[in-house]
Amino acid sequence: MGKECIACGKKPLDKDTIGINKKMLGKDITNFYCMDCLADYLGCTVDELLEKIEEFKEEGCTLFK
Repeated sequence: MGKECIACGKKPLDKDTIGINKKMLGKDITNFYCMDCLADYLGCTVDELLEKIEEFKEEGCTLFK
């Protein structure tokens, strides 16, 4: 069963979305936001989050494998 956004209910969330939630909010979180709601929560744009995901992938972050 896929994870769903705790703010808007969007589902399923893809692994990059779950990864960026864990990276920004803590590895042990159990509630996740979709990209739109996470961007709102963090006060940034979805494009900025996508750029961060790419940076983390390039760094070899294990949350994005």
